[in-house]
Amino acid sequence: MASTSVYQINKGINTSIEFKGLKAQYIWYMGGAAIVLFAIYTLLYVCGIRSYICVGIVVCLGIPMIMGIYHLSSAYGEHGVTKMLARRSVPRYVKSNSRRIFKTRSNNGKVTG
Repeated sequence: MASTSVYQINKGINTSIEFKGLKAQYIWYMGGAAIVLFAIYTLLYVCGIRSYICVGIVVCLGIPMIMGIYHLSSAYGEHGVTKMLARRSVPRYVKSNSRRIFKTRSNNGKVTG
């Protein structure tokens, strides 16, 4: 039987959103970078700096920012930066000067010494 549906099936279910090579949260980072660059341009222009100098400064700041975001997207993937930041907060080892915590026994949920 031929399908008479006008709509096509979305085969990207449960996949992260991707736009021009940017994945997941990096799209938000790029939007934030664009807003920051626009704010810098506006601030410079209001301060009386000529327009083409403002554009030059924003371009010189924007290119490394964009390249950095694309690098993070390709190097770490969808959740990589979040995992990297979470890994930094976990200690490598736990140091204890006493074995008392290991010698206690638990009776019905109560710790006894």
